[in-house]
Amino acid sequence: MDGTRTSLDIEEYSDTEVQKNHVLTLEEWQDKWVNGNTAFHQQQGHQLLKKHLDTFLKGKSGLRIFFPLCGKAVEMKWFADRGHSVIGVEISELGIREFFTEQNLSYSEEPITEIPGTKVFKSSSGNISLYCCSIFDLPRTNIGKFDMIWDRGALVAINPGDRKCYADIMLSLLGKKFQYLLCVLSYDPTKHPGKICNICCLEKVDAFEERHKSWGIDYLFEKLYLLTEK
Repeated sequence: MDGTRTSLDIEEYSDTEVQKNHVLTLEEWQDKWVNGNTAFHQQQGHQLLKKHLDTFLKGKSGLRIFFPLCGKAVEMKWFADRGHSVIGVEISELGIREFFTEQNLSYSEEPITEIPGTKVFKSSSGNISLYCCSIFDLPRTNIGKFDMIWDRGALVAINPGDRKCYADIMLSLLGKKFQYLLCVLSYDPTKHPGKICNICCLEKVDAFEERHKSWGIDYLFEKLYLLTEK
């Protein structure tokens, strides 16, 4: 990599002209799970979240925590094991089933009456509920407000043309004195300064790996932001 680009002080900005044409359908996301094309999944959990977990939780218990586009994120069990209530949404039923199987959790499933043809999967302990549907259908289920949101790659995965709608849904789910922990690969808050939230960058790390060379890029950074109520 170019030495000037590996510095964590670099100012990199998202290329919206490139991004706007990069669109994936829900079927294509489901195919990723079927074909095992899920390199985005982290088997050991997200290390930046683990590092800043105390900052996120502040010693509280019994919180409602939302995981948009949750996949089979092991972090959901981290929060549940600490006595919190976890709600996630994921389009892939396979991903949801794999989560419960890999975490050795028994579960039940039931139809979501508000969204025909979809289901919610609930752990036997009752503190993990995963909705199998599109994130854009979720508001119809009236799942209530959340104390915290862990958004690792969900904003990144949403098609650029849908991000405004996605942001509106996230805002509608936030309760009073919320905390929104956002992990993205590239984000410039000066382009969207946040009229509703305070934005604090907790950490920025070099996330470039050998496999990323096939993407035609030579650097990649991951940033962890904490958004709180103004």
